[in-house]
Amino acid sequence: MASVQTSSSRPYHLVIFGASGFTGQYVVEEVARTVSEGPGGNLKWAVAGRSKQKLEKVLEQAAGALSKPELRTEVDIIVADVQEPDSLAAMCKQAVIVLSCVGPYRFYGEPVVKACVENGAHCIDISGEPQFLESMQLNYNNQAADKGVYVIGSCGFDSIPADLGVIYTRDQFKGTLTAVESFLNFNAGSEGASIHDGTWQSAVYGFADSQKLQSLRRKFNHKPLPTAGSKLKRRGALFFSNEIQQYSVPFMGSDPSVVKRSQRFLAEEYQSTPVQYGAYVGVGGLGSVIKLIFAGMMFWLLVKFSFGRSLLTKYPEFFSFGAVSKAGPTRKQMEASSFQLALYGEGYTEDQDPSKGKPNAKIRTLVQGPEAGYVATPITMVQSALTILNESPALPQKGGVYSPGAAFAKTTLIDRLNKHGVQFSVSEISQPLPSP
Repeated sequence: MASVQTSSSRPYHLVIFGASGFTGQYVVEEVARTVSEGPGGNLKWAVAGRSKQKLEKVLEQAAGALSKPELRTEVDIIVADVQEPDSLAAMCKQAVIVLSCVGPYRFYGEPVVKACVENGAHCIDISGEPQFLESMQLNYNNQAADKGVYVIGSCGFDSIPADLGVIYTRDQFKGTLTAVESFLNFNAGSEGASIHDGTWQSAVYGFADSQKLQSLRRKFNHKPLPTAGSKLKRRGALFFSNEIQQYSVPFMGSDPSVVKRSQRFLAEEYQSTPVQYGAYVGVGGLGSVIKLIFAGMMFWLLVKFSFGRSLLTKYPEFFSFGAVSKAGPTRKQMEASSFQLALYGEGYTEDQDPSKGKPNAKIRTLVQGPEAGYVATPITMVQSALTILNESPALPQKGGVYSPGAAFAKTTLIDRLNKHGVQFSVSEISQPLPSP
């Protein structure tokens, strides 16, 4: 079993690395809110990054936002830089868990994972970049297992709601769940919404390298997952969704790949029936569709060339029609924003054989929460870390590089999230469908 205890040489339960970044600031504030939920009602933590002055400013800002002046003096600061492996090693030796907030992860994430594995610290990140997530699994899973270290990626909005949402739906379904489609909706208040430039950069370089992801996946030599029930059909590139009554497109983030990794692990480790999964996002009415098509064509054209990528990253507000800004959303914008993920599942009731006939029952569940990128993400990241600290016997038996669903399927993480405003609920369970 992996160690989750502090010691004189490893004094911190959590070290937030990249704390002076845009998302890091909000992770710091979330940790400060939840110190009483640490082991024995106590949480020892520190912030880390390249600049001591910037980290002091982060603590100053958190102290003001939370009315906790003690944060200015009681939280330790560690200076560490991804360009200096010795500084990362020294940081990791002091932490039980490192919360890695240094995106884009394709550029800055691997040195942190490497240092954590080599120095015995568990690592949690909030990456939504499939290529990074899967390459970490390919390159570090065996070493992490040998060291008893958990490396758990995508513990933010990408992809806790989808990954644990599928597991929650399976657990609430009375029978064998075989397929889930999710539909994501974002809601903004009167102030509008905004995405920080760092998230945009991750998307730009992720799409540019999409071909490399396919060759990476071939290296795993995975056998196809067995399919129970009807094969889930992919929807079109743009369609009107009767489920959410608006035009929708496939969700281009990490959710589908993360869910598939979790379902593979649960099938191989616990002989669970794999759940097929499709992910979509609502884009609104015809006006939004026209804007999306125009922006999408321009994005796809530019992202293929280094000059185009340079333009996309230099002028994010222009090319995203104002959806992205280098400053990121304001606190007012975040307070008024929310998300809703509706999951539509189908499967077989307990008295039916999944190998025969079509699915005969349906279920609809919801995952709802506050603003996705910088409010919900810190909540899911910090609660993931607290779950490791408080429920290590419920984690997989050996260390390794895991998706959230693989790591937390047997824990109470969903209950913890429900108490912190990211809520999982059943909205509808249909009666068995009539036999064809």
